[in-house]
Amino acid sequence: MTIEVWAPRAERVRLRRPGHDDIDLTAGDAGWWAADVALAAGDEYGFVLSDGDGDGDGDAASDAVRPDPRSRRQPRGVHDLSAWDDPASFPWTDGAWPGRALAGGLIYELHIGTFTPEGTFAAAIDKLAYLVDLGVTHVELLPVNGFNGTHNWGYDGVLWYTVQEEYGGPEGYRRFVDAAHAAGLAVIQDVVYNHLGPSGNYLPEFGPYLRDGHANTWGSSIDLDQRAVRDHIVGNALMWLRDMHVDGLRLDAVHALHESAESPVHILAELSARVDALAAELGRPLTLIAESDLNDPIMITARDAGGYGIHAQWVDDWHHAVHVALTGETAGYYADFADPAALPKTWRGGFFHDGTFSSFRGRDWGRPVSADTPAWQFVEFAQDHDQIGNRAAGDRLSQSLSADRLAVAAVLTMTAPGTPMLFMGEEWGASTPWQFFTSHPEPELAEAVRVGRRAEFAEMGWDESLVPDPNDPATFERSKLDWSEATEGAHARLLALYRDLARLRRERPALSDSDRSGHEAEAAGDSRWTLRRGPATVYVNLSPEEWTVTLPEGQEVWLSTDDRGDAAGADADSFSLAADAAVVVGPHGPRG
Repeated sequence: MTIEVWAPRAERVRLRRPGHDDIDLTAGDAGWWAADVALAAGDEYGFVLSDGDGDGDGDAASDAVRPDPRSRRQPRGVHDLSAWDDPASFPWTDGAWPGRALAGGLIYELHIGTFTPEGTFAAAIDKLAYLVDLGVTHVELLPVNGFNGTHNWGYDGVLWYTVQEEYGGPEGYRRFVDAAHAAGLAVIQDVVYNHLGPSGNYLPEFGPYLRDGHANTWGSSIDLDQRAVRDHIVGNALMWLRDMHVDGLRLDAVHALHESAESPVHILAELSARVDALAAELGRPLTLIAESDLNDPIMITARDAGGYGIHAQWVDDWHHAVHVALTGETAGYYADFADPAALPKTWRGGFFHDGTFSSFRGRDWGRPVSADTPAWQFVEFAQDHDQIGNRAAGDRLSQSLSADRLAVAAVLTMTAPGTPMLFMGEEWGASTPWQFFTSHPEPELAEAVRVGRRAEFAEMGWDESLVPDPNDPATFERSKLDWSEATEGAHARLLALYRDLARLRRERPALSDSDRSGHEAEAAGDSRWTLRRGPATVYVNLSPEEWTVTLPEGQEVWLSTDDRGDAAGADADSFSLAADAAVVVGPHGPRG
């Protein structure tokens, strides 16, 4: 086989294998080096970079061995040798898997390390039947590529082609995807192309992967003006979709992807074109979902209409409107969403800021969405890993809201105009927090993260004493789900409601209809809303008083707090109104 590496900053590149003589790679065009070598599955290897005379005065330390930038496996971590992995050798059983489109779906976001006590793909496989029973169609995994340490959110990855060994490595990952497909579940993988983690990033020793003098929130920006760097990103995306049989990718913080104005095609448009071509080749749908805070519909606008052709995008505005309605919090970026009209506007149009003034940013923000944009292209949620984990204490809604208000959150999430997404444990009101955790082995890095995290919250006016030490193993352990809760008391009742709502979405086409022309909404007071999608209407009452709603006689009611239905929603049959033609929407005033 031919092994290649892009290393324009080296004058000499050698392949090193335990028990073998070094092999010199031959320099090719545009900084590429290559050599013919026989590697079997599990064989370990690395690259030695030097300036030609071996004295170590070049970019890399003399005789230091670096992992392959496109390593598929790191059995002893990101600082050590790579191991050859052959994805074609896996005995896939999903040959008949037709894929699953996002439209009409229900996404479930989870972190492998905290989803189960074991924190492995194997343990997560045992929960797939539960997800099917819940009504989930797409499982979205937080990043799993190689990072330094044993546990991490995943956004400190440095080797994008690897799968973290603690989770089960690439073999465990393939088993998970294969089992998910057997259960009828699509898999979406969260990937990070906007920055690299702080420990184990040797890519700059090989070539200009990073843009000098240009940084984003997490460090140096990726240099997208380098053809080889763009190929590194596109190749990684195609690896997950082709070799790992994944059904879609969630693209982290695409607003932090920067390239020069001279670029002939935006990296996202290039990526979506390649993914669409692969979908046609494989004969199954492949989905790209962008996380962007720009509120710009260019993300999901077709390429032939001047857009990037991404299939869907997260909508933080929906989260903010729902969060403020439920909690009353109005600090920071929540301030503009205190307007009672915020919830109706995001229901109708996806974005609240669509060219309006953002007090948090101090400028006009966003652009309006075309009326013919299908609603399913917006992924909407009341909780996610960021909005929970980036709170000082990592507290969920369940740690401050009453059972009644959690039920309202469930209804708003599951009837949202777009594609709903749940964060693991949300469906039973998990009492466990989900906090920011790391496992940096370097004491100085661990201290820098600890101090920086607390300073960040102090600037925002939060009580920094609430911020747990990210590197304390207890922070990670606290963030694991307690599955015993799901079958107990109020937790079980909330879970039953989510199941009922998922069933209603499947059985009642109006609850998954993506035609936004039928989406109407209005505030009926400071804490009451009427939200419509075609023939379906959702009445939300967060005031302390009952709200009697008059409906047409014979109107069918699918789920209600009215005494003719089950207040919790579980096992409730729909009923039709007769003489009084009214229902009473109960008060949900208290937050805690």
